[in-house]
Formats: sequence, C-alpha cells, structure tokens
Amino acid sequence: MTVRAVQVIADADVIAYHSARHGRSIARSIAAEHLRADHIEEALVYPVTTEGTDHPGGYRGALEEFYTDAAARLAAHLDAGRTVAVLAEGDPLFYGSYMHMHKRLADRYPTEVVPGVTSVSAAAARLGTPLAEAEEVLTILPGTLPEEELTARLAGTDAAVVMKLGRTFPTVRRAMERSGRLADAHYVERATMSGERTGRLADTDPESVPYFSVAVLPSRLSDAVRSGGADGGERDRATGTGTGTGTGTGEVVVVGTGPAGPLWLTPETRGALAAADELVGYTTYLDRVPVRHGQRRHGSDNRVESERAEFALELARRGARVAVVSGGDPGVFAMATAVLEVAAQDTYRDVPVRVLPGVTAANAAAARAGAPLGHDYAALSLSDRLKPWEVIERRLHAAAAADLALALYNPGSRSRGWQVGKARELLLEHRAPDTPVVLARDVGGPEESVRTVRLADLDPAEVDMRTILLIGSSQTRTTRRADDTEWVWTPRHYPDAPST
Repeated sequence: MTVRAVQVIADADVIAYHSARHGRSIARSIAAEHLRADHIEEALVYPVTTEGTDHPGGYRGALEEFYTDAAARLAAHLDAGRTVAVLAEGDPLFYGSYMHMHKRLADRYPTEVVPGVTSVSAAAARLGTPLAEAEEVLTILPGTLPEEELTARLAGTDAAVVMKLGRTFPTVRRAMERSGRLADAHYVERATMSGERTGRLADTDPESVPYFSVAVLPSRLSDAVRSGGADGGERDRATGTGTGTGTGTGEVVVVGTGPAGPLWLTPETRGALAAADELVGYTTYLDRVPVRHGQRRHGSDNRVESERAEFALELARRGARVAVVSGGDPGVFAMATAVLEVAAQDTYRDVPVRVLPGVTAANAAAARAGAPLGHDYAALSLSDRLKPWEVIERRLHAAAAADLALALYNPGSRSRGWQVGKARELLLEHRAPDTPVVLARDVGGPEESVRTVRLADLDPAEVDMRTILLIGSSQTRTTRRADDTEWVWTPRHYPDAPST
C-alpha cells in the first residue's frame, strides 16, 4: 500500500470493499491492520461471480443492478457528510471493481483516486525481471479474450502480461504455444501475498490455477542478455563467418513487410521480427523494420537473392534465429522462393524454414482503387531479368485473351522502360482503348499516388519500379462518387451469368 492510501483510510468514516458471496475480501485483508473499530464498513457483495443467474437481464443485467445499488449505498453516506474510502486491490482503475463506482459517483462528489501497485508490477518484481526495455512494447491482455485474438496479440508484441487466468488458463496456455511464446512464459500467483507461487507457465497444473494469477512474457532483451543471446556471438560482417549468435536451434523465417511500413505488418510477422537475432534483406526493406537493441542487420543489394538466402541459412545452421525481410508478400515475386531453393540443398536440409504471408502490392493497390481485382485475375512480372521477354509476351497474350484482369509487377525502371509500351500494345489487341488502368505508386508510403487512366493513354514514362499496374478486364467499371472520388471495380458476375 502507498503512504497516501494509509492516510485516506485513517481520514475516512466509511470503508467500502467488494467481495464474493463468501464474504472474504482481498482488498480488506490487505488494509486490515489500518482499520479502526469506529470505521463503518460497507461490504459490497457480488450477487454472482462466474456462475449463472436467473436475472431477467442475464449476467450483465445482474451486475449492472448490483453496481447501481452499491453506488446508491455509498451515495447515502456521502449525502450524510461522511467520507468514504473504497478499497481496491491493485490499482483502482486497472481492471478494478471500483471503476463502476467511479463512473456513477465521481461527477456528483469530490473524488480522489489513489493509484496502487498493479499485479503486473508486483509479478515482475517477484520474478526479478524487467517487463520492457528501450522501445519494446508491453501488452496487457485479459485471459477472457478468444484464443485466436490472444494468439495474434501475443505473437505481435515484445512483452505481455495476461490477466484473469483461473478457468481461462488452458486457453491462455494454448495461445502461448501457438504464438511460439510458451517457452518464455512465466506464471505468478498471488504476488506479494500469502500463498504466492511462481514458475514456468508450461509446468503449471491447470487445475491449480486461481483467478488471481497472471502469465508474464518479460522483456525479450533481458532474456537475451541473461542467456547470452542477442549480443552473445561474434561474427565477421564482411564474410558472415564467426561463432554465430543463436540461443539454441536456429531457423529462418521469411517475412513480408507489406507494401510500406508497420501499419501493413501482420501480428505474426511482428512477432517473428521481434524474436529474430539476425535480420537479412534488401536494405530498402530492412529500413522499414524498427531497430532493436541486440539484433544484427545485414542489408544488401536487391539483385543478390541467392547469396542473401544462403547467408541467412548459414546463420541459422549455426543456431541463430534469422528473419529474411521481403517487401509485400514473400511468396509473390520475392524472397521465399530464393530461400527455399537454397534450402533444398543437402547442406541446409535440416535448417527449419517458415514463410509468413504479407500484404502484397496488388492487393494493397486494389484496395486503394476500389475492387479492380474483384473477379478472376492474373499476376505477372514484366521484368525480363530472370525470364525471357518471349515468355512474358506469351503469358500476357494468354491472360488478355482469357479476359482476366491483370496485376503487372516490376513494370519498368531507369534501365528498362520499353516493356510497359510493348505490354500496352499487346493488350490493346485484346482490350478496348478505354479499359481502366490503375497506376499505384508507393502505396502506403509518403509519396503514395493512385490514379486511373485509359489503357490507350498509359504513358510508360510515368511508370517506375515503385509502381504496380492493375489492368481491368472487359467488365471492369469506373464510378464517380458524390465526393468526386473514383472507384474502379470488376463485377463478380459475367454477362452470361445471373447477377447476384
């Protein structure tokens, strides 16, 4: 308890506290030595906790009625001129019962909220480990969330505390395991109180877990330093040789950053990037990933995919957790294929490799424009660096003849600008001149530009490597909205099929 809390209790006429129907109150037991015989005690006894109820409003209705009645009881004391102290374990406004009184009374009576030590802080103190360091993000989660939601949030954060265990413990444990965080998770029960217990979450018996317990994922940085991880190995940056930086079994995770920055990352990708010892990738894509203390970053040119993949697999073979960073989705004209191709060699067959999906440029651009890829479509790269132009030309003819909408990646650069003009000529053999073409450049970035032109008016000079082209089918339409925005969309039905 804080010194101020003791003073408030000493000055109060009425001491109020919540309890279940058994009448025992943790908040009262904490403050018991400071209570006087002349204190008026108001025990606010919940009508239900986790059991069912026959209240016409159900569980929520029963609690709402209880909070209203409890607030009225305290208001009667306040109207009589008495000072009321409401006891709350932890902090009053952090998942606390007091907040329901506060919302009903604070606008009518002078109110002071005295902050307290939360179970989050108490658990960290008992474990003797920092919760978060530097730019790490700490996430507080109720264990009552659905398992999928818990899994996503645990995968996407640096450190976490999951509250309200008890009956939710099996769900929380599964979420920890599915997110890859179970090995790092700690269990704390009744921190700083009698009956305190700590240990590894994975070793905790689900039948023994009470409501007043928490699961803790502490700072990754602290764990890495204690285990000799992130800063634990030496390596020659020029050759990639050395002792390695891994903390155990290495792996390669190929991740996509989406078309731009952090807003486009999935929770799973965030988690993989945070957990990595080494980041490998094209420098432009690496720059999108926040710098973390202890991680090593290996940037390289965009034209050395195989070398980059082999470098990453070699680091993993020596025990490092490696994230290969790709733009968009790693499996769409990106690094996943390069990594898997090298990983198929006998040298790296035992190195675990995972590929995590990302938001690809075609989907990001389509969403900005409306729904131009709302029906069947094909995705092609116009770059002839890795395949002959003759192959590209045949595929363009086939896709255009099939009346597919098209997403054209890598349309042009400073060293090759003729492909866009050739593609336009070829497509005009199959499409009307007024077919909508979306030019989307730097989607999600500071220089984002999305506009629509006619196929006949497509100017190759306005296209570069940061642009993706979305070519409509014969059915693609444009619509001018009341706010003067233009939507491009391809109907999901064809003329000879019934409209839905």
